Amino acid sequence: LGGQASVPGASGTWKDLTENVNQLAQNLTVQVRSISEVASAVTKGDLTRTIRVEAKGELEALKDTINQMIANLKGTTLRNHEQDWLKSNLAKFAQMLQGQRDRNAVANKVLSELAELVNARYGAFYVLEQEVAEEPKLKLFAGYAQKNRKLINNEFELSEGLVGQCATDKERIRLSNVPSEYLQISSGIGSAAPIDLVILPVLFENNIKAVIELASFENFSDTHIDFLDQLTESIGIVLNNIETNTRTEELLKQSQSLATELSAQQEELRRANDELHDKGRSLEEKAEQLTLTSKYK
Repeated sequence: LGGQASVPGASGTWKDLTENVNQLAQNLTVQVRSISEVASAVTKGDLTRTIRVEAKGELEALKDTINQMIANLKGTTLRNHEQDWLKSNLAKFAQMLQGQRDRNAVANKVLSELAELVNARYGAFYVLEQEVAEEPKLKLFAGYAQKNRKLINNEFELSEGLVGQCATDKERIRLSNVPSEYLQISSGIGSAAPIDLVILPVLFENNIKAVIELASFENFSDTHIDFLDQLTESIGIVLNNIETNTRTEELLKQSQSLATELSAQQEELRRANDELHDKGRSLEEKAEQLTLTSKYK
């Protein structure tokens, strides 16, 4: 295909035919070389190339087929990469959370690692707490890049604001194109409103345990959202385990306190019983002396 037809002294129709054949051969060579180069690049893992040369007929069909194949491979590779990212980071957080016994530590660790991972530039971690004879409230346990905590709500009642509503509905809330007056994220050189904000419920067996709020200057990707949804399940399990362990420790302390108190009461009863026994023996001895005294008179 690399050579050209050559007919000395050709003229007229024969010359035109020769030039057409030469042009067809040249076009065919360019087309085949382009297809071959791209196909070779794909076999080496380069999926950035596509066949752009003009083609018709069977070559055009071959070009379209290869380009579609490259697009499919890119899509599959991207999905596999995203799944690998998701699985590896879920495993990383599971290891990080394993054995945690303090809710403050969990809130701070999760928020700092999570913000960096999903490119969040603001974050808040609220944990549901309920005092005796009071309504449950979501209390701020950790913050990320908060300009002034006095300006941030330290607690929400259920259904209060988006955080409280998220806890009540037990559903993720997402806001795109956040209004500038809603939230400003600051750095050393300025401040700006985020463009994407997500509020996530942390559940265990459909019971609300916490709410996480994240905001970013970029849109959270579908993979980020999928990751956050799955991660909150793990966080819910950890928070529930901490609550259960805390209650168990409190019951154990109460049990030990009661046992100590009961032991003290038993010791007091034993002493009282010993005193009664001693008094009884003393009375018996006096009674015997009185009997002997009256007998010898």
